[in-house]
Amino acid sequence: MTQDQIVDLLTGKIKLVRTELGYTQDKMADILGISKKTLVQIEKERIKASWTVIVALCALFRNSEILNSTLGGDPLDVMEVVVHQYVARSKEKTWGGHVWWKEIDSNKGYRLQQNVISQHYRILDGNDYRVYSSFEEKEAKKRLKEI
Repeated sequence: MTQDQIVDLLTGKIKLVRTELGYTQDKMADILGISKKTLVQIEKERIKASWTVIVALCALFRNSEILNSTLGGDPLDVMEVVVHQYVARSKEKTWGGHVWWKEIDSNKGYRLQQNVISQHYRILDGNDYRVYSSFEEKEAKKRLKEI
């Protein structure tokens, strides 16, 4: 997934997130740091949201059911992998892949999973803590074997 793909995917979700939270266009525009006129244009899909607006949307509304179901999990996790190509550090405990994930491989108690929506990969340790994320299957499999 690329930045452009995320912008395309989430531009059409801004109005849904706004209504999910019960915000007016004025309030949502203020939160996102854009004019109401720009928000109206985005909501009517006359223009695309900028990358900066999408990042703000994901950061400020990361608990939105709309964003989580659209991206298959925490929006900031997906954004971080897109921007950095991979993430190789321990993070918070996951649910272990019960929702949105399929098992790809395992090695010494570590599991490689792929998100069924965003298609990115992650490695979980035996306690379901994420230790690596990437969109590159080859690199994720290599990391799994190195563990």
